[in-house]
Amino acid sequence: MKPQFLKIIIVLGILAVIFIARLAYLQLFTDRYALNAANTSIKIEYVIPQRGVIFDRNGRILVGNQPAYEISFTQALMRPDFDTIGFCNLMEISKSDFVKRIEQISKEKYYSRLTPMTFMKNLSREKMAKIQEIIFKYPAFSIVSRPQRQYEVSTSGNLLGYTNEVNENDIKKDSLYYLPGDFIGKSGVEKSYEKHLRGEKGLKYIQKDIKLRSIGSYKDGKLDKEEVSGEDITLTIDYDLQRIAEEMMVNKRGGIVALDPNTGEILVLASGPDIDPNLFTGPDKSKNLYNLQKDLFNMPMFDRSIQSAHMPGSTFKMFTALAGMQMGVMDENTIFPCGRGFNYKGLRIKGHGGADPLVPSIRVSSNCYFSYAFIAIMNKYPGNPSKAIDEWKAIMESFGFGVFLNNDLATGVRGRIPDGKFYEKRSGKKDWFSDITRNGSVFNGMGQGDVMLTPLQLANGVAAIANKGWFYTPHIVKLIDGKPNPDPRFKVKHKTLVDAKHYEPILKGMEAVVLAGTARGLKSNDFTQLAKTGTAQVPQGKDNSVFVLIAPADKPKIVVVALMEHAGFGSTWAGPAATVIAEKYLTGDLKREHLYNKLVNASFMPEYRRQWIADLKRKGLYKEPDKDSIRLLEIKDSLRFIKSEPVRNKLLQKRDSLQSKMRNTKTKQQNQ
Repeated sequence: MKPQFLKIIIVLGILAVIFIARLAYLQLFTDRYALNAANTSIKIEYVIPQRGVIFDRNGRILVGNQPAYEISFTQALMRPDFDTIGFCNLMEISKSDFVKRIEQISKEKYYSRLTPMTFMKNLSREKMAKIQEIIFKYPAFSIVSRPQRQYEVSTSGNLLGYTNEVNENDIKKDSLYYLPGDFIGKSGVEKSYEKHLRGEKGLKYIQKDIKLRSIGSYKDGKLDKEEVSGEDITLTIDYDLQRIAEEMMVNKRGGIVALDPNTGEILVLASGPDIDPNLFTGPDKSKNLYNLQKDLFNMPMFDRSIQSAHMPGSTFKMFTALAGMQMGVMDENTIFPCGRGFNYKGLRIKGHGGADPLVPSIRVSSNCYFSYAFIAIMNKYPGNPSKAIDEWKAIMESFGFGVFLNNDLATGVRGRIPDGKFYEKRSGKKDWFSDITRNGSVFNGMGQGDVMLTPLQLANGVAAIANKGWFYTPHIVKLIDGKPNPDPRFKVKHKTLVDAKHYEPILKGMEAVVLAGTARGLKSNDFTQLAKTGTAQVPQGKDNSVFVLIAPADKPKIVVVALMEHAGFGSTWAGPAATVIAEKYLTGDLKREHLYNKLVNASFMPEYRRQWIADLKRKGLYKEPDKDSIRLLEIKDSLRFIKSEPVRNKLLQKRDSLQSKMRNTKTKQQNQ
C-alpha cells in the first residue's frame, strides 16, 4: 500500500473514533437526546429576568422595573367546547376582535400549535387580578409575567432609550437568545448596553401529559436553570444638569453637551425637542411610539446632540488657527490684511476686527482673519491645494471631527471634513485654488463652509483644547454592576496632531472672549471661563446659535457646547445655556437664575413652523389651515413640553373644546 493512501486511512480512522466517542458521550452522559426524544412530553418554559436598573452618576434611579402582564395562547390546548363569549367578556373585547387576533397569531412566522404565542400584552395589575381568578377555565390561555420598564424621570427619552418586542431582524442577529415576544433595547442606553441590561433567561423543563397539561418538573428540576438578573448600569450623566439642559431646550431644536475633559465622561447629553420616557411604557406605548415616529415636523426621536451635524460657525475658528500653526503657515503673531474687512478676488465678508494678531482676532471673532488663515492653509503647496487640504483634514480628524468617535452611544454620524477630492470634484480640476471663492472652500476657516460637526464632536474637540492636545473618547456609562466600565476604548489617551505649544494662544484668546470680547456679558464672579461664541448663518432662516465653554480656566473640570437652531446670536441664546450648566456643576447652585429663566421661557417654534410651511409650499404640499387648526397645532406643541399640571390641564381643556368644535363643523359640512 502506498504511503499516501495509508495516511488517508489513518486520518479517516481518527475522525471515526472522535465521532463515535462524541456520540457515546451525548447519549450516555448527557440528557440532550433524551430531552429531544421526549420532546412531545417535556416542554421548556423560559423565565424572563429583571432588566438591569439604570442610575445617574450620583446614584439616582433613572430607569427601573415594574411588573407587567401578558396573556399567551397555545392552539394545541384549545378545547372544542371553548366558551368564546365568556372569554371575550372576561378580556373586555368583542368576538370579532378575538377571531381577528387568533387569525393574526396563526399567520406569524414563528407560529406553532405547541408554542405559547402572545395574545394580549401591557395589561394593568388591576385587570390581571380580575382575570387571574377565572383564567383556569380557559386552559389555552395563560398569564405571563414580563417585567416592564418604569421611568423615574420625565425627561431624556432619547438618551435613555426604550425597549420593545423583538422583530425578525433582532431574532436573526441573536437567535440563541431571543424568541418571539421577547423585548430588546431599541434605542439609547437600552440599545447600546442591551447585553448587560437583559440578563440571562431561566429554564424550566416541565413534563406534560398527552393533553399538554403540566404534571411536574422533569427530573425534579435538576436540569432547570435559574434566571440571572441584568446588570445595573451607572451612567456618567449628572441628571440634575441633564434636567436643567432639557428644560432650557423646551420649544427649541438643537443640543447641549457637557463633558469632563479629564475623563471623557459625558455629563449632559440633551436634545431638543425632548421626549418624556414614560411614553415608552404602559398600554398606550405602541400608539405613542407611532405618533413620535410620524411627527415629521418636530422629529422628536432624532437626537440632535449626536445625529445632527451643523456648521459650527465661529467656534471653529480656534481649530483653523491650530491647524494653521501646526502646518507652519502662520503663528500667533501673524497679521493678515484685515484693516477694511475681508476682500479677496471680489468676495467680501463682513466681520469685526482690524489688522490684528491671533489673540485679539479670537476675542472679536474676526471673519477676515480666519478666512485669510484658511487661504494660507490651502496655499501651503502652491499648485497642489488637495495635498494641503488633506493635511488639514488629517489634523481635524485627530480632534474627532468627520469620523465616528467609536463611543458607547447607540447612534451617531460622522459629520463632514472635506478633502482634496471633494473640491476637485466640485471645481472640475486638480488645481482648484484659483476657484476658492466659488467652490466655497474659503468659508471653512470661519466655520461657515463645508465643515459639519455634531454637538458631541465639537465638545470633544474643545476638550482636546482644554487638555492642550489630548482627549479620552466620550462615553456614557461609568459603572457596570458597581464596577468601573471595563471597555478599553475609554482608557486610551488620544493625542491630536497639534503640538502642545500651539494651544496657549488659543486659550488666551478664549479667555479674552469672556473678559472683554463677544461673551463678556456672561462673565461669572464665582468661576472663571474660557469661551467662544458662534453665529452660524444658514439658508433656511435665522442663524444657528452656538457656544463652547471651558471652566474653570486654570484646571478645567467641565466643557460645555450648546447649539440652538435658528435662534440668533451665539452669545444671546446658546451662551447663557452653556454657562448655566457650568455654574450648576461647579458651584452646586444656579446663582444667575435670570439666565435660566430666559431660556426656559423662550420659544423658537414660530420660526420652525414658518420654515416648515415654506418647505411644504415649495413642494406643493401646503394647504392653508383655518385659525382653529393653527391654534390646535400650537396647543399640541406646547403640551409636548409643558410639565406643570395646572397649565397642562388648561391646555387640555382648550384642546378638547377646539376638537369638539372642529368635529361639529365637519359634521355640519358633511350633512350639507
